[in-house]
Amino acid sequence: MVLEFQPSRRSSVGLEWELALVDADSGILRQVAPAVMAELGPDARARHVKPEFLRNTVEIVSDVCATVPGAIADLENGLTRVQEVIRPMRAELMGAGTHPFAPWSQQQVTDKERYATVVDRAQVWGRQQVVYGVHMHVGVEDRAKVLPILRSLLVHVAHLQALSASSPYWDAADTGYASMRALLFQQLPTAGLPYQFTEWSELERYTADMLKTGVIDDFTEVRWDIRPAPHFGTVEVRVCDGTSNVTELASLAALVHCLVEHFSTLLDEGRPLPTMPRWYVHENKWRAARYGMDAIIILDADGNEELLTDALPRLLEELAPVAERLGCAAELDRLRDIVRHGASYQRQRAVAAAHGGGQAGMEAVVRSLVAEMHAGHPLTPSAAG
Repeated sequence: MVLEFQPSRRSSVGLEWELALVDADSGILRQVAPAVMAELGPDARARHVKPEFLRNTVEIVSDVCATVPGAIADLENGLTRVQEVIRPMRAELMGAGTHPFAPWSQQQVTDKERYATVVDRAQVWGRQQVVYGVHMHVGVEDRAKVLPILRSLLVHVAHLQALSASSPYWDAADTGYASMRALLFQQLPTAGLPYQFTEWSELERYTADMLKTGVIDDFTEVRWDIRPAPHFGTVEVRVCDGTSNVTELASLAALVHCLVEHFSTLLDEGRPLPTMPRWYVHENKWRAARYGMDAIIILDADGNEELLTDALPRLLEELAPVAERLGCAAELDRLRDIVRHGASYQRQRAVAAAHGGGQAGMEAVVRSLVAEMHAGHPLTPSAAG
């Protein structure tokens, strides 16, 4: 088969932010997304807000923008509109990779054939997908660049996973992981880390095989952590857990934006791009999901290792000139704040401990996540609680 790639403006950017709807009083998940969409009307549905897999979820979407700040401004407009609609419903928006204590078996799937197929095929793993993420699209002007950029982005899966990790709790228990979402989502048949194809024809053969055997009905059902999005002309990065505030979302988006542009420039200059064997990539993802900011990550194909928080400053220095060109220097630099003040999973655990743990602690975590959504930036555990 032919998998057409529609080239787009180089390093254009688009963001998709999945958010949970929670009760303003109890913090439990609310199944009110259909009512929210009806109240928003067709214009909002067509542009900035969309339904998702579960009825407790909405996805806020930016337009195609030239800069990360522009895309964030779009998201903030959508966020404000949704908050206006849900306020009379006594509902709030919560951003995280998972809900701390919601029973997954009680969540309702959106009435759409595509989603019903997921549950029917994956059964318990499909029903357990009470997870929330951020999807980042960066435009690529030449199809020949897509797969090399994708392979190089895999070198930095651990950075993105650890910095965004926000799902330490699952089904009212501390999992011991920084990102439970990362491991839950990869249980779906076509989810997880991508194959490292070197030729576009290999991707086309894979897609044809998946279609022929009924694994997928179209390419969008290939749910890799990083994938080409041929119909948009982008590389789509889906590694990150859901974020609780626009400041951290902007920083993570800036990292992805700069990495794609950096690798694109290396290709233009005929210079080699970094790659890593698939077994190292898989290990890095697991380490980042398990240990978060405390992960010792594999840096390169030679198997050199370093504490993630020691490796990150070097990466940020390397990308600083790229960030200046792309207009996201301040956003990229704020990733240092996550190192200094803790990623979301660390803040959540601190809030839970400050409130005695158990159910009371997890209810406090939901309140803290809602508070960060309203504040637009991370809060200290005492302020968030």
